[in-house]
Amino acid sequence: MIQEMENNLLPKGSIDLVGFGRLGLRTGINLIQVHRGGPSKITVFDGQKISESDIIFLLNGAEVGTYKSDFLKELSTHSASFREVVSITEDISEDNIDLITGDVVVIEIAGGNTIPVAANIIKKAHEIGSKTIGTAGIFGIGDEEIVVKDISEFDDSNPAIEELRKEGITENHMIVTTSKFIRDGIPITPYVLDGIANTITKEALKLLIEKNNL
Repeated sequence: MIQEMENNLLPKGSIDLVGFGRLGLRTGINLIQVHRGGPSKITVFDGQKISESDIIFLLNGAEVGTYKSDFLKELSTHSASFREVVSITEDISEDNIDLITGDVVVIEIAGGNTIPVAANIIKKAHEIGSKTIGTAGIFGIGDEEIVVKDISEFDDSNPAIEELRKEGITENHMIVTTSKFIRDGIPITPYVLDGIANTITKEALKLLIEKNNL
C-alpha cells in the first residue's frame, strides 16, 4: 500500500521561472530538490550571463561568463524523464512571449521598470490558463514580515501593486512582498532572499497542485 502511494507521488506539471537572478536561483534550487511530487518540468528564462558580483551563483559552483539559466540545468542531476530542466537564454519580451507555457509562471525579474513586462507575462499566462505568482517590493534586513496575498486583497499603499493594476492586473495573481522598496533606504539581504524564495516555492507548489487537480 505504501509503495503504491509512493509510486503515485511523481512529479507532475510544469513551472516557468521568468528571471533567474539571486532570487530565481534560490527558487530554482528549492524546486529541483522537491521529492515525491513537484514539477516534472522547469523552464528557466534569462538572457543574462553570470558576473563576478553574482556571489550566490559562484558559491554554488557557477562560472563567470556562462548563462544564468543554464546553471539550474547544470545543477539538476535528475534524468529528464523524471524532472526536466529547460534553459531559455533569452529575456521574455513581446517577440517571444509565446514561449510561456507553464502551469505555474513565477515572475522574478528585477532592474529598472519591469512592471509592463511582468504585466504582459501575467496576461499571457492567464490567457493560456496558467497560474501566476510574483513579487512587489522585496527589500529588507531579514526581520520584515513576508506578505502573501492575491493582488485583489492588497490596499493601495504598495506602489508596485498599483502599477500592476494600472496595467490591468487586478486579480488572480499571487504577490509575495515585504512592502519595502529602494526608497526605504534599506538593502536586500540574503536572509530576505531566502525567505522570499522559500515562500514563493511553497506558494508555487500549492498553485501547481491546484492546477493539476482541476
